[in-house]
Amino acid sequence: MKNSVKIWTKQHENIVKDLETNGRYIVKKEYIVNKMEEHAALYLDVYNWYYQEASKLVQPPEDVQYPIWVSLTEEGKIKNSHGNVQLEILVEQAQLITMDIDKWGRIVNYMYIPADAQDKKEHETLLARYGIDDCTAYMKPFYPNIKRKIIKSWDRLFDESIILSKVRVGTIWELRKEWIVSITK
Repeated sequence: MKNSVKIWTKQHENIVKDLETNGRYIVKKEYIVNKMEEHAALYLDVYNWYYQEASKLVQPPEDVQYPIWVSLTEEGKIKNSHGNVQLEILVEQAQLITMDIDKWGRIVNYMYIPADAQDKKEHETLLARYGIDDCTAYMKPFYPNIKRKIIKSWDRLFDESIILSKVRVGTIWELRKEWIVSITK
């Protein structure tokens, strides 16, 4: 593949069966529900937001709703564990969406992504005035304007000029059997 890049992902060992049977693997809602259990609704909320925004960058296949998370460096890959496999993948750069891991972490935790130090200070002052934190503002129905502000700040996830961490991660929408370089159990 021209313009290809090597990436890594840790997945449940059943992925190998999906790849053998279907020639591809996609994340399904039930996988998220099974993995995250009672916290699944919280993740699905931000994953739905991510789908809407990330699909503007790389169009997902029609049957895909959720991303596959990947490491961009071999050193940064998540260590394998019992019941999982580590996949080394070669994918076209155009299929890969990358981001600052700390910005994604803020989204997963329903937090504001500041544009800069001044914006961060102003947001913290706003929260202090109400005696709340971002998560409370997001989860409780009493702060709709702050919740909208938090969600709007998430648009900064793909803004390369805003850096919270040098560590980057990525997503792809699907994994095709022919992209697999190696599988480690």
